[in-house]
Amino acid sequence: MEILSIAEMAEADRLAIASGIPGVELMESAGAAVAAAIMARWNPRPVLVLCGTGNNGGDGYVAARLLAASGWPVRVAALGPPARQGGDAAIMAARWSGGIEPCSPAALDGAALVVDALFGAGLTRPLSGPAAAMVEAANAGSAPIIAIDLPSGVEGDSGATPGPAIRAALTITFFRPKPGHLLLPGRLCCGERMVADIGIPVGVLERIAPRLGENDPALWGQAYPRLRPDDHKYRRGHAIVVSGGIASTGAARLSARAALRAGAGLVTLASPPAALAVNAAQLTAIMTRSIAGAEGLARLLADPRCTAVLLGPGNGLGPATRENVLAAMAGSHALVLDADALSVFKDDPAALFAALAARAPGQPALLTPHEGEFRRLFPQLSGDKLSRAAQAAAQAQAVVLLKGADSVIAAPDGRAAINENAPPTLATAGSGDVLAGLALGLLAQGMPTFEAAAAAAWLHGAAAQAFGPGLIAEDLPDTLPGVLRALFRDLPAVDPPIAKG
Repeated sequence: MEILSIAEMAEADRLAIASGIPGVELMESAGAAVAAAIMARWNPRPVLVLCGTGNNGGDGYVAARLLAASGWPVRVAALGPPARQGGDAAIMAARWSGGIEPCSPAALDGAALVVDALFGAGLTRPLSGPAAAMVEAANAGSAPIIAIDLPSGVEGDSGATPGPAIRAALTITFFRPKPGHLLLPGRLCCGERMVADIGIPVGVLERIAPRLGENDPALWGQAYPRLRPDDHKYRRGHAIVVSGGIASTGAARLSARAALRAGAGLVTLASPPAALAVNAAQLTAIMTRSIAGAEGLARLLADPRCTAVLLGPGNGLGPATRENVLAAMAGSHALVLDADALSVFKDDPAALFAALAARAPGQPALLTPHEGEFRRLFPQLSGDKLSRAAQAAAQAQAVVLLKGADSVIAAPDGRAAINENAPPTLATAGSGDVLAGLALGLLAQGMPTFEAAAAAAWLHGAAAQAFGPGLIAEDLPDTLPGVLRALFRDLPAVDPPIAKG
């Protein structure tokens, strides 16, 4: 599903109204969706609707009127008198025939359900005064809170909560979600999220042309590699993982196993001579190869059957890692840089960006930093996670997968996706190495970089969810086959892109 910024959502409203749908009708539909969602989930009980002075408050007045018409006991507490409402919201406030109380914590007495219609997704300042006091009191109470559009206090474009913010049990938004529904910490305030159809024509999306979406198989399923009856291992791609020295080989082995599980036909662990024996002793289906420095790596990658390479996991922060990364920039193979392969350039990120820009045109490299690695490489970037990832992708001319519970995947052409299926069990050593390996395995099979990064992030989260508590990184690749079986049942049948060779 597409994700709309606040400006894009305003444009969707404008286009819908311009097409002949009155704004008051859209507001009536929004309030009706809220009332219907409440009645579908709860039995009649005392409801307090908190109404602000903008359009969000107008939605609240509609919900209050329709709940009352269905026999629910409803009260309204407003931040200001109805005279302060403007436009369509004023019409809806006038249609409410019940009383209006001041918006103060005392209004919560006796309420068994609270509807938050104070501020919508367009809020960009911290709550203060009576609004902040109301939010804090509502959060402290025991009544479930239903937020309209976005919990008050959450910024719609960033998910930031610069002040108090409603902690909702249910959030009902309209037409399409906003970034603040998926980005942390805003996502934690939303509870269950529901996207309601209020009559905005889907065709307006063609005019808006959003570049941001939720990360799920609908985003990348058409590009996902499928096996053909005449496939052989080289057609499925040959992935190379560069190992660290003898004391830090485990991370690369995790990546290599993940690449093999993701479907690469062959995976080779390229080891410094001293680490070859320890890697070979613990691997079977994964091949090993001794490489002597950057020249040895370059010779290995010169084989046209090598389709993708990963550097970084356990590689160390010495000059050898930097030299290996620069050597791997040559050629047309896909490239994944993770962990130490990023941090080794912290004192000279321009050298990395220049090497990325000098690569043969075509498939951009994939960078997979966590927040610490990202700050080392892009210290000048600030703002919310989505905008930082987008700026980094443009600066590096690479796809950036900024990891976390709300991973953002951003491409240099402006496309982006937010991933939200990662459970907290992924906060364990080595899980990032597995994620990089999954992306490598998909890239080795010819999947485009942005789609491969998005698919890897989703598979990573889905495997962790399927395994459940007690997860360690080694469990992720071996849980993947069950996830893939379910995925392939749902993917559309298409001729996949295949690796050449």
